[in-house]
Amino acid sequence: MIPSLRKQFNDRFTADKYQTFLRRVDDVCGTHVSFRLSETPCFFPKSLIDRMAADGQELIRQLVDNPAYLAKSDSAVPEEFRVPNEPAHPMFVQVDFGLVRDAAGELQPKLVELQAFPSLYAYQGPLAEAYLDVYGLRAASGELRADCGDPGDLKYLLSGLDTSSYRELLRRAVVGSHDPENVILMEIDPLHQKTLPDFLLTEKMLGVRTVDIVDIKKEGSRLYYERGGKRVPIRRIYNRAIVDELERKNVKLGFDWRDELDVEWAGHPNWYFRISKFSIPYLKHASVPKAWFLDRLEEIPEDLENYALKPLYSFAGLGVVIAPKKEDIAAIPAEKRPYYILQERMHFEPVIETPFGGTKAEVRVMYVWLEELTPVLTIIRMGRGLMMGVDHNKNMEWVGASAGLWVE
Repeated sequence: MIPSLRKQFNDRFTADKYQTFLRRVDDVCGTHVSFRLSETPCFFPKSLIDRMAADGQELIRQLVDNPAYLAKSDSAVPEEFRVPNEPAHPMFVQVDFGLVRDAAGELQPKLVELQAFPSLYAYQGPLAEAYLDVYGLRAASGELRADCGDPGDLKYLLSGLDTSSYRELLRRAVVGSHDPENVILMEIDPLHQKTLPDFLLTEKMLGVRTVDIVDIKKEGSRLYYERGGKRVPIRRIYNRAIVDELERKNVKLGFDWRDELDVEWAGHPNWYFRISKFSIPYLKHASVPKAWFLDRLEEIPEDLENYALKPLYSFAGLGVVIAPKKEDIAAIPAEKRPYYILQERMHFEPVIETPFGGTKAEVRVMYVWLEELTPVLTIIRMGRGLMMGVDHNKNMEWVGASAGLWVE
């Protein structure tokens, strides 16, 4: 993306540095990172990051500020998962973009999907720091100089945040006004999730504890869990449990989502449904590809190779079919069709030059919404397969999760 930085990095890359980088990330996280980390960070002009951040804000506001859309999205929230006391806007939102070339040859961001649900807010900063430190990328004047030790021009936080102000923003969002002892990060079988590194870093950063959702008990309108033989009251929940996984694994809970509970939500669960792939057909913006709910599709396009079939509430690309066949669509039962979209497929430009050729990058802009909707970080996924997930990039190098570094 920035040719001079890209060339310098590629020329100076060594396999030993990459192994040192992997060890550094594991050490910082306190556990092995089980998903693939790319050999390289990605260098972006700030103008491009700012554009994606602004486009994402506009898309989110189109939905949240639209009473007609919010009324329609009521149908997206399943009755058995409808949580009371929903706030006027989500607290955490992710907007994913790919980059395509327009007719004039200019790179344009295009929406992949959006989701009002927390992402790797504690992990992504330390990942970027590991790239900066291990590869000696801290430099003056935007020039890569190995092990220079100077605070440099390469940055990863957005909206004028630094590590201290970002930590405080995240503390206010997750912990609020409570004692961290009474705030939990709630997940399904957290010790076996690939996102465990983020959970452990959240604990380290904010002092909250990660609790398996099945260990949460209810007494009256209050929730608690047990630790060291005593009950610990839960006042606030940072929810990381995915409904799709709860249903697939038939997880039995000690509380009902519909209960009037004496608890606050750091990221109210209803917004997971309201801002999701369900939203895409309602969006109107130059960055948004065409999309239709499958049950409202009047005619199946002949050029299905240019489309993707996506279930609304799966996570990490589960169930997505690129270039579906007519029989793939026909196989979906009528009662499930309202929960699928057919979306125009974008052919992303391989913008990252690597020793294995051009590689595509998907950019996730991460937002925290307290007083205002604030872009805070990016997550980058690199790939040369049909999709960016690990299953579509097996046995490849210079692909996987990465960090976005930008310069003015």
